[in-house]
Amino acid sequence: MTIRLRRFSIAATAGFVLAATSVFAPIATHAQPVDPMPAPDAVVPALPAPPVDGADPKTDVATPPQTPGSSPFKGPESIADLAEKLLDAVVNISTSQNVDMPGRGVPKLEAPEGSPLQDFFDDLLKQEDGAGERRLQSLGSGFVVDSSGIVITNNHVIADADKITVNFPDGTQLEAELLGTDPKTDLAVLKVESETPLTAVQFGDSESLRIGDWVMAIGNPFGLGGSVSIGIVSARGRNINAGPYDNFIQTDAAINRGNSGGPLFDMHGNVVGINTAIISPTGGSIGIGFSIPSKLAVNVIDQLREFGETRRGWLGIRLQAVTDDIAKGLGIGKARGAVVMGIVPGGPSDNGLLKVGDVIVSFDGREIDTSRDLPRIVAETPVGKTVPMEILRKAAAADPAEAMSVEVTLGRLEDGEKLMETASESTASSPKPSGDKNSKMASVEILGMTLTDLDGPLREQYSLAEDAKGVVITAVKPNSGAAEKGIETGVTIREVAQEEVFSAKEVASKIAKLKEDGRKNALLLLASANGDLRFVVVPID
Repeated sequence: MTIRLRRFSIAATAGFVLAATSVFAPIATHAQPVDPMPAPDAVVPALPAPPVDGADPKTDVATPPQTPGSSPFKGPESIADLAEKLLDAVVNISTSQNVDMPGRGVPKLEAPEGSPLQDFFDDLLKQEDGAGERRLQSLGSGFVVDSSGIVITNNHVIADADKITVNFPDGTQLEAELLGTDPKTDLAVLKVESETPLTAVQFGDSESLRIGDWVMAIGNPFGLGGSVSIGIVSARGRNINAGPYDNFIQTDAAINRGNSGGPLFDMHGNVVGINTAIISPTGGSIGIGFSIPSKLAVNVIDQLREFGETRRGWLGIRLQAVTDDIAKGLGIGKARGAVVMGIVPGGPSDNGLLKVGDVIVSFDGREIDTSRDLPRIVAETPVGKTVPMEILRKAAAADPAEAMSVEVTLGRLEDGEKLMETASESTASSPKPSGDKNSKMASVEILGMTLTDLDGPLREQYSLAEDAKGVVITAVKPNSGAAEKGIETGVTIREVAQEEVFSAKEVASKIAKLKEDGRKNALLLLASANGDLRFVVVPID
């Protein structure tokens, strides 16, 4: 069943509600009475369940199977003592900002000239039209990690705020200074000045969490104040398309609007996550919440505290996920790692050691299972560090890939983003190739595509660069294998089975050779108009 997820006034990403509360001042939350449910027509007694294998015949109670080192299941009898120690470190965060609201086009009321009613009409018009400056307030959560006054929360809780106020459980209110934010991970660090040391909590190891472990969330749902909920770790490593480093902890502990920025604790009282988003059709908890793992958060927070900004490592390459079909085409066995699809000119990897088609399977001694892992691990690595990488490289189409080791000295991601932006602007402003408007090159139809050798008119028609290589795709048949793979016109084929091609006839020849060899798929290296590369596996008819 498809559930349509609503967006709320505080940003929601890809159907995921960022758990902060935002309303126009003054804030008011009203509980609504619940209609009583009708009683059932008849009460049916529960029937006893049949005995379970391994049950005591006298009590019909099954003895759970035991494994070495395990203990019988036992949930926490109470978390009251644990919660009591932690509540004082969890804060409510309120923000405010002035925004200009557009009017609704209510006609202006005119009083006779000099009439005192004109002021009355003007005030009435402002109320009815809704135009003018309004004060927007929002509520979220946070927690103290240093008794000197360091508070952690989500970036979206305090984004664009004119004023940030931290509200403590004892009623104390302190205005906060923003030390730094990181939208990529949705984290922010605040500083408050307190006359007395504050109660603080410490981070734990989110990497040690297991699915099924108990966790506790504390926050400020719907602006109600400190609220405690408990649940388990439902999953790890969740990608919800909220940012480039998604690696969320999923939990069924109740997380609602206003919980954003609040801590997720393990049963030792350590912060293992920062509550950020929920899946919900209504904005209320349905048991699917997401927290930033402490392993990711600590490194970002340390940089924000020290520099006021992040300083992430940068490899200077473009990546693609390795599917089973691509892995087979590249001759690397099982699908793993991240395949290099481009090298940024002037970047750290622009030293001739890496090539398009290399598969990175290890970085600085850490295995790379998927392409999502590499950017996050690289970002956590210090700028300027020389890092060993293990790659798999295929020397010839018929040979399996060979393992190799290379070293790269990391640059800084923030500098790399500026470099790529400059290169993109330069490409966009470069003159387009000129030539006759009508191409006279011969075409070949194969694999549901019409392929044509590149010439001047085709370069101009598809806005291809003068140095673009390969064969251009000028038509794609609907419902063909190529169409199902998302191949579009204007894309060029650079390689077939990792061998360069320069003409449409050459493509057809290599496809025919693959058929003779009994291959069912062809691995194509495609290039978009702006030069971005990707591998696509197309079935051979």
